[in-house]
Amino acid sequence: MMTRTRYVVLVLATFVSIHFILSFSHEDYGRVTSFSNIASQFKGATGGPPYKAGIPAQYYQHDGVNETAPGERANAAFVVLARNGDLNGISSSVRQMEDRFNRKFHYPYVFLNEVPFSDEFKRRITNLVSGEVEFGLIPREHWFQPSWIDEEKAKADREKMGKLPIPYGGSLPYRNMCRYNTGFFYRHELVQKYRYYWRIDPDVNFYCNIDYDVYNNKTYGFTISLPEYRETITTLWAGVKEFIKENPELVSPDNAMDFLSDDHGETYNRCHFWSNFEIGDLDLWRGEAYSKFFDFLDHKGGFYYERWGDAPVHSIGAALFSRKDQIHFFSDIGYKHNPFSHCPTGEAYTRGKCWCDPNDNFDTNPYSCLKRYDKLF
Repeated sequence: MMTRTRYVVLVLATFVSIHFILSFSHEDYGRVTSFSNIASQFKGATGGPPYKAGIPAQYYQHDGVNETAPGERANAAFVVLARNGDLNGISSSVRQMEDRFNRKFHYPYVFLNEVPFSDEFKRRITNLVSGEVEFGLIPREHWFQPSWIDEEKAKADREKMGKLPIPYGGSLPYRNMCRYNTGFFYRHELVQKYRYYWRIDPDVNFYCNIDYDVYNNKTYGFTISLPEYRETITTLWAGVKEFIKENPELVSPDNAMDFLSDDHGETYNRCHFWSNFEIGDLDLWRGEAYSKFFDFLDHKGGFYYERWGDAPVHSIGAALFSRKDQIHFFSDIGYKHNPFSHCPTGEAYTRGKCWCDPNDNFDTNPYSCLKRYDKLF
């Protein structure tokens, strides 16, 4: 017969065991299911902005125990443009980002929306993140179609493009979003205090653990590159050439024009960095060159008369106003935004314990522009 003392001890032991299991399944889930270290591709600063990433090399290697990287973090944040209806999709993206990267670095998040975020949205997101989070309202004048656009012409062009097999060809809200991402997100008061950013979209996948601080004095980082729909940018390059002719001093020496053009700038090959993934230096967009460039293109009206996306305009801006060695391909970050994936290969795949299919890799697609990027070096 069990004594009272033995019964109490057994009950306590059972309680502790159950508590440990529950605690493990929630708090340490990332340690079990996340992926081990991927060494940094960066070789160090090249001409350096004043903010230093500052994570010492000895902390790049994840030991499976220490979840916090010592050292000075970069002045950086995740920037997320989302609607209340994107809650499930962005929750998935953020959960993966926390498991794969931010569980170690605890960078803050800035969420932006053209309408106020709901209490439910803020509650669920706050519950997911390991760093600080702020929710911002986009100023009306930054989001909606500007006054100089001829709406009658813009509407006719939307209706025409809406009949073509082009995503969002007839959508005005999509055009507002593209223009905002191109020229305004970095002006938001909540973003102003940061130097670097990592853009996160709803419903994306991060396949591999990232155990080094990605912010290291590059101006622009990408994972996937491809050609833009020709019908959406019919007059864009003409505007770019006009701007270059009027402002040759703003174009960076040793730029990446050869990524954009196969004939030294006469025509545009439509290659761009897919901007649903961006890691970048906000001072690139805030600088004199890009600011003048965006204002020049904005008054051409192509965001509304055609369907200029933030991806080609950002790509052209990064290629022209940065040195080519300041643009970085994150070959070791596994990423998917439907329908395309970038999956690390070889040692990076094994080292990262990535869960993507290595055969599902847009890098090897004939339409990938990665080969043009590789030829820059």
